[in-house]
Amino acid sequence: MEKKLIAIDLDGTTLNNNSELTQETIKTLHAVKNLGHEVAIVTGRPYRNSKQYYDQLNLGGPIANFNGALCHIPGMPEWDGKYHITLDSEFVLDLVAFNKTLPVDYLMVEGTELVYSDMEELPECPYYPKDQKPIVIDKNTKLKEQPTAVALFSDIEKQPEIKSKILDRYDNDIEIRTWGGSFPCLEVISPGIHKAKALEHLSRYYGIKQENILAFGDEDNDMEMIEYAGHGVAMKNGIDELKNIANAITPFTNDENGLAKYLQDYFQIQDVRNRA
Repeated sequence: MEKKLIAIDLDGTTLNNNSELTQETIKTLHAVKNLGHEVAIVTGRPYRNSKQYYDQLNLGGPIANFNGALCHIPGMPEWDGKYHITLDSEFVLDLVAFNKTLPVDYLMVEGTELVYSDMEELPECPYYPKDQKPIVIDKNTKLKEQPTAVALFSDIEKQPEIKSKILDRYDNDIEIRTWGGSFPCLEVISPGIHKAKALEHLSRYYGIKQENILAFGDEDNDMEMIEYAGHGVAMKNGIDELKNIANAITPFTNDENGLAKYLQDYFQIQDVRNRA
């Protein structure tokens, strides 16, 4: 079998409904890695709240954060495959001011290390840093690092209006992605940024053909990745739009170790379930 690149989303895919990695999933991914394939995490999360999963998996490969805006190997700052695409600071501060006219509950500006928000206290949520308070931001704030993304949190029914007004103001200078779940938001990133960008970059870096990329996801922000991969797999619990473009759908959900079971069947890994 030719060398494969396996790209795995985190939430709703690799993680169960309690945002946990199971032993079956960890051991299956290590078995795949031991067969000589590359495994990369490709997530919408910033690195600060995906680090624990990267460390727990301990695969040593790359991770792409912010839906492909940042690709790196943690602990290897000189890795020649690293890239980081940021937003213009002046644009971000203008959006912070414009946000006051929108039906947005609160806003967050994400850097690689720092988090800014228009609220001093953020709601309790697994996506926010528990041990790090945000820096309160307004249009006059001097940003200490180049921002990567801006997240605008609101009810789902308000998102089309918010997205339309932002695009009317900034046109093609940005890309807006949708996050669902318990904390729905719109994520503003640089134009042309999506998970497929990370896949294209990693496949070139490792010399792996596009047809040998397996990608797993469940949500709207996985669409380009699933479509780009030679074998795009939607989770059973994924949205219908993703299932419609996928090459396959897992027989089991993320809460049933669906990713692990699919990989066990695909690579004919026999003994992981007994050892998990």
